[in-house]
Amino acid sequence: MTVGYRLLMQAPSIVDYLRLRAESGLSPKTEAQARAALPGSFAVCHVLEEATGQTVGMGRLLGDGGWYFHVVDMAVLPAHQRRGIGDAVLSALLGHIREVAPPGAYVNLLADPPGRRLYERHGFGATAPGSIGMAIKLE
Repeated sequence: MTVGYRLLMQAPSIVDYLRLRAESGLSPKTEAQARAALPGSFAVCHVLEEATGQTVGMGRLLGDGGWYFHVVDMAVLPAHQRRGIGDAVLSALLGHIREVAPPGAYVNLLADPPGRRLYERHGFGATAPGSIGMAIKLE
């Protein structure tokens, strides 16, 4: 972990989760969504700036614990980007899978342009044209 920061393998507070999503450019979510999402995670971690105690980064895993995992909520506050925080969060999440899941785990994510180089450095690659991401937003 980068000097001056500490990674914790636990969820941030709901307030910090919502703030990190909004301030890092992810779509905003409601408190009700956060209350359901955080305990439903396979794994979650967040990063504190040691000098201030402020939560400045996070990431979560969804998964079945056996072979399928999905990386979500990768976020670092803009003022703390380019300091290795996203790399540390992703490394911790992938390390957790390696520790607890049987060999052969499939890990995927949806990569927005700002995060693609980070994900590629960790071995992720595009799945298209063989498969493409699809989504539906239920109202």
